[in-house]
Amino acid sequence: MYLLRRLGLVGLPLFLCFLFICPAHVGAEPVVAADAAILIESTTGRVIWEKNADAAYQPASMTKMMTCLLALHSLKVHELVPISAAAAATESSPLGLRAGEQLEADELIHGMMMISDNGAAVALAEKIGGSVPAFVDKMNAEAAALGMTGTHFHNPNGLTDPLHYSTARDMATLTRHAMRERNFRNIVGQPQMLIKWSRPQVKFQLFQNTNELLKTYQGATGVKTGWTQAAGGCLAASARREGLELIAIVMHAPTEAQRFRDAQAMLDYGFQHVRMVRGYAQANLTQQCWVSGASQASTTVRAAADVNYPLIDEEDASRYAISYDLPRVLTGPIKDGQVVGQLVVRYDGEPVGSIDMQADGVAPGFSLGGWLVGVFAPVLALV
Repeated sequence: MYLLRRLGLVGLPLFLCFLFICPAHVGAEPVVAADAAILIESTTGRVIWEKNADAAYQPASMTKMMTCLLALHSLKVHELVPISAAAAATESSPLGLRAGEQLEADELIHGMMMISDNGAAVALAEKIGGSVPAFVDKMNAEAAALGMTGTHFHNPNGLTDPLHYSTARDMATLTRHAMRERNFRNIVGQPQMLIKWSRPQVKFQLFQNTNELLKTYQGATGVKTGWTQAAGGCLAASARREGLELIAIVMHAPTEAQRFRDAQAMLDYGFQHVRMVRGYAQANLTQQCWVSGASQASTTVRAAADVNYPLIDEEDASRYAISYDLPRVLTGPIKDGQVVGQLVVRYDGEPVGSIDMQADGVAPGFSLGGWLVGVFAPVLALV
């Protein structure tokens, strides 16, 4: 009995500590050392948590996500890309590129994204734009189109430059957009790669992805590391569990290791507090728009994905609603899948995310209906 009483006296404080102190830490906001960070749900872009998300910092090699997107859109997989003297001389290029070599575009893109080769980014920029400055213009034009209002690119790889900056919010926007593309997602989700040199001689080399979370974090799907002395530790990280994919952005962390700890803390927080519920199937999210100056007078506009609702803690799905931000009249011709507007996701009336609305293609040409739409466009726009 004496022993039991002693155990009870010792155990009681421990029990009270667990009961009253420990729960205060369960579900607490993530502890993030980085100066700027943000956590979003990937489908709608809804912000789950943020810290100084609109402050400008150098994004380091997260820059290469934009370079990768433009390369995937501009080059064929097996297209040969020459290595210039400038590309070969670029600092921090672990591929060991040499002037006069040629690699297939796919190999250079993998090297750029998975082991963060800076020379590969220069070679791709020169191939696509004709020069690095011309390519940077394309980067900034694409950033503007994506609504990245706090970003200005000045090189294709993220090396230190005072004119090269972005924000955590903008990097999340870029990551979310890029991860919609299957080729991009496949590249950044690979934990290792085998690079093949095509000319002057065929050779192979195995490299490990710099994103450690791909091997250590359950459900990790990408995306891109970054580090310079000026930028500090940077990371775009994503992970999927039980139908929920989250994107975490870390900027200006004090060390390379800390960026991974910060991202993991945010992802853990998101998976503890957010769940997805069914909203609307993609097939039911269509609208009709008039088309002027083309071969037909109207077209169907469709949501790019299903609408599922991210619920934070005890939120109620019935308080979600959707609306369409679309012009009534489109100008033809229209490419199939062209983004012409947004489906806006609202919670309690406030916009919390969006999904692209894509039009069915309309070929160039004349139609009486299309001509009449053009004539009456000001009236139709008000209907």
